[in-house]
Amino acid sequence: MVTAIVLISAETKQIPDLANRIAEMSGVSEVFSVAGRYDLVAVVKVARNEDLADVISDKMRHLEGIVATETMIAFRAYSKKELEAGFELGLD
Repeated sequence: MVTAIVLISAETKQIPDLANRIAEMSGVSEVFSVAGRYDLVAVVKVARNEDLADVISDKMRHLEGIVATETMIAFRAYSKKELEAGFELGLD
């Protein structure tokens, strides 16, 4: 599984509608409305790196209302849930 975090700058009036359209896209697991430099953060989870291009470059970036995006590809995921699962399996 390949995970990418997409930071999105959007036209202010478009943010709620844009967030809903992005959340409905195949490969998008979550969308957050955030404060700060960016307006939305989307989490994309796909099977292959090539699938990121389909979701982000070919579809998401062409949505009306998006001004700019910045994509970060995750190398590893660390979460409390995953750590607890590892301990349940007897991993140290």
